[in-house]
Amino acid sequence: MESSAIISSRDLHLYYGKKEALKGIDLALYEHEIMCLIGPSGCGKSTYLRSLNRMNDLIPNVTINGAVLYQGKDIYSPKQDTVALRKEIGMVFQQPNPFPFSIYENVIFGLRLKGESDKKVLDQAVEESLRKAAVWDDVKDKLHQSALGLSGGQQQRVCIARVLAVDPKVILLDEPTSALDPISTAKIEEMLYQLKDHYTMAMVTHSMGQASRLSDKTAFFLDGNLIEVDATKNIFMNPKQQQTEDYISGKFG
Repeated sequence: MESSAIISSRDLHLYYGKKEALKGIDLALYEHEIMCLIGPSGCGKSTYLRSLNRMNDLIPNVTINGAVLYQGKDIYSPKQDTVALRKEIGMVFQQPNPFPFSIYENVIFGLRLKGESDKKVLDQAVEESLRKAAVWDDVKDKLHQSALGLSGGQQQRVCIARVLAVDPKVILLDEPTSALDPISTAKIEEMLYQLKDHYTMAMVTHSMGQASRLSDKTAFFLDGNLIEVDATKNIFMNPKQQQTEDYISGKFG
């Protein structure tokens, strides 16, 4: 079964200086599923997420041991091109982070980096990506206005469109709705659910409701350890570990 995982970690350890933040994580993501990573603040879930496309490389004093296999190849191999990797494994952050350009230029940013200059191709990518991100109708008449003029929820969906435009296989989402109001959150959840047919997603969330609504599987992290991973309904209705049950029932965290 492991062989059909699109991305998996094996005995993944990560240290910030001498502090061990991930303690031997074995976890696999399969095609067209959403996995939510839950657990209290500081438990390692965002650190784990950032390990899947080498975003932790950007942090000083980080040491990583173990392997992360993407389509069967170790992404921590010295031969790995990290720019190419991050096109395949895109990232959406907690705070919407549009660039200070037009909506149009935000969406095609990655395509321009790849050297794409055909206006027809770029126009098509903008419309398709914004439609998939469920924000086309909101912005189609202001594509050449600054993305910074949009609401927080619209900005986040433009950032998701920017990731979609380079045609990734995997999307990593680090609490993508935590800075948004409930209506924007509901729109993004609905959009992510629609995208599941085309992409594999791993998402960090502090919202138990969000994890239970959206994800196929849920992984519970605590103190740098992966305590339990299972189908979401099992994690919420019948967890195997007492620590998982205590967290989900609100006894700590």
